[in-house]
Amino acid sequence: MSRRPVTSDRSFRSSYPGAPVHRVTPLSAAGQGTGPALGAGAKRRVTIRDVAKLAQVSLGTVSNVLNNPSSVATTTRKRVLDAINTTGFVRSTAAHQLRVGKSRTIGVVLLDIANPFFAEIVRGAEHVLRERDYVLILCSSDESAEREQRYFRVLEEHRVDGLLVSPVERDLAGAAALMAHGIPTVLLDRDGTTRGLCSASVDDVRGAELAADHLFELGHRAIAFVNGPATIRQCTDRREGARRSTRRAARRGAALLREVVVNALTMEHGEGAVARLLGLEPRPSAVMCANDLLALGVLRGLAAAGIGVPDDMAVVGYDDVAFASMLSPSLTSVRQPKYELGVVAAELLLEEVAGLPHEHRTIRFEPELVVRASSTPGSVVTAALHRVGTY
Repeated sequence: MSRRPVTSDRSFRSSYPGAPVHRVTPLSAAGQGTGPALGAGAKRRVTIRDVAKLAQVSLGTVSNVLNNPSSVATTTRKRVLDAINTTGFVRSTAAHQLRVGKSRTIGVVLLDIANPFFAEIVRGAEHVLRERDYVLILCSSDESAEREQRYFRVLEEHRVDGLLVSPVERDLAGAAALMAHGIPTVLLDRDGTTRGLCSASVDDVRGAELAADHLFELGHRAIAFVNGPATIRQCTDRREGARRSTRRAARRGAALLREVVVNALTMEHGEGAVARLLGLEPRPSAVMCANDLLALGVLRGLAAAGIGVPDDMAVVGYDDVAFASMLSPSLTSVRQPKYELGVVAAELLLEEVAGLPHEHRTIRFEPELVVRASSTPGSVVTAALHRVGTY
């Protein structure tokens, strides 16, 4: 037969030296259940009852100290706080959340949490939200719509106060559904105008135009574009920007853009794309990538193939993450204001969470091309002109 655990004078005093003990109370009588005794070395979770007993106050007084400390006398409040520190009591956020209807948590669902671009966005958002006593719950969809939907469900079940989302879905149906369920939602790095959602984004069409314009202006005529899946809106916008630039360049002379599509925006997929881009006819003399991780992979693949950068092949990335300037050669890249994106998105979300009358807004930043050594003009331009001729 299992024995009921009993709190004795001796065990209580050994746990909390110097604490007054008035009576011996079976844990089952204190609402702790009637299960078998805990095994050797196991510890029972400290409850608010333990705090009240040690401080010699009522449960209501402990609750007031936790939730409305100004309503409790200073000496009593100090005694309760001392008891909390002594016992190591941790309040149940879930229980408190049920009472007040707020969790002080914000869900963040990103395309790829391993991408330094998103890490910098989160840093900006966290700076704003931390000052308002919010905690972030980070999730990575890994560019999977199914995983994204699962995180939406889980975060909704956890009653987060709001969501920051860099969505996989092109139609934004999942994000719109969250708003319909009463969960304030702001888009990161995507325009939410079509769904009436607040958003903070960058003009990706213009950003890709800057990258392609740069290469055509250097004299390149055949450019490869290593791009991600069409299910990701940023990839389709950047493709459109590259095509616009190519059409303009074609009016001035020969210009060709060849797209190499990969399944994910990762370094590994960039490296894997090199064999395909080197097999293109005519072979391109320059390559632009949909993000810097792809560009890093392309640089590795070109080095392994004995292709010099920029003399044999110029390379341009997108995002201008921290490592771009540290590579050898340093990477030319389209800079996005990552930290500022996070700051603005968090500020928009706080407006939504406050529930005050508020007009949904789209904040769009302009990108900037940062030219570095990976696209520096060299003998590659003249050689390419002789090799490909006009087409």
